[in-house]
Amino acid sequence: MSNFTYSVHPDITLAETLPAEFYRNPQVFEAMQEKVFPRSWQWIETGENLNQAGSVYPFQFLPGFVNEPLFLSKTETGELKCFSNVCTHRGNILVHYPGQYKKLTCNYHGRRFDLQGQMEFMPEFKEAQGFPRACDHLTEVPCQTWAQFPFVSLDPGFDFKSVLEVMQERIGFMPLSQFRYASELSRDYLVNAHWALYCDNYLEGFHIPFVHAGLNQVLDYGAYYSELFDYCNLQVGIADSGTECFDLPAGHIDYGKRIAAYYFWVFPNMMFNFYPWGLSVNIVKPLSIKQCKVRFILYVYDESKLDQGAGADLDKVEREDEFVVENVQKGLQSRFYQTGRFSPKREACVHHFHQLLAKSL
Repeated sequence: MSNFTYSVHPDITLAETLPAEFYRNPQVFEAMQEKVFPRSWQWIETGENLNQAGSVYPFQFLPGFVNEPLFLSKTETGELKCFSNVCTHRGNILVHYPGQYKKLTCNYHGRRFDLQGQMEFMPEFKEAQGFPRACDHLTEVPCQTWAQFPFVSLDPGFDFKSVLEVMQERIGFMPLSQFRYASELSRDYLVNAHWALYCDNYLEGFHIPFVHAGLNQVLDYGAYYSELFDYCNLQVGIADSGTECFDLPAGHIDYGKRIAAYYFWVFPNMMFNFYPWGLSVNIVKPLSIKQCKVRFILYVYDESKLDQGAGADLDKVEREDEFVVENVQKGLQSRFYQTGRFSPKREACVHHFHQLLAKSL
């Protein structure tokens, strides 16, 4: 796998964006399949499939891009664990459907595993010497849970607990375990643009007055601000007078502020948007160098506030973002555009993202 040298100056007042070549080079896109995403943490959308002990949920880690077959299992103590979903005998996919299991038996040659990934039985192997070996058990994959939400990494590049601590400090007052998975409100958007362009757009409120007229009416653009952390950042949307905002408890770090929304981004492709009504998780999934899929996963806490404030019309805001991002994709193919500069006041989060990408590659 090739190495690519990109330099993003640490001083935003001097820095230039990643060059257009970053978004156009197929080899850079392929390099991210090995250097960026396997080392990331990814939210796994399980719906209501892991509510009980003995539940098993098979999935692909970033389907269409990384394509690593895995499964989550819930132990008797309620702990979530993640394992490779590939039988250690001949490489058959082990679990095909979510459900309740006591044992996992491969439908190819009958190799059996328990829900802790340990191989228990294999037919016709009495004569095999030095069997079983450690590699005959299923490989366990790093997994973290936050309330009811599971996250998985193939080869963690950073400590995910530090990210969760950042989010917990701001929204820990919300009863996350009571949030209802709203499958009827969740949906996919196919965006004809490089996945990183979608993140670039998300990571700044600079465009709100120009692109989102409706959102601009409920947010105080002048008071909008951001904060940077190691592998995540936060944009804080301040409510205009009369706009729905959080009822923050005394002692909260933002107590006394009219917060309409907390917009968390986690490197490289996850967004967690908290509103008074609940949570919209956005996962940007690369498909090709010119196309990505954005999954909106909604969890509702207070349905009476769904049509109010900054989180009132997410579909409209998304369509407005798509129009701009797809036009940037076209513009970056121009021979006349090479790189741009950052607004020190409004694009600190984009600068942060570009630094992390350059470092990862």
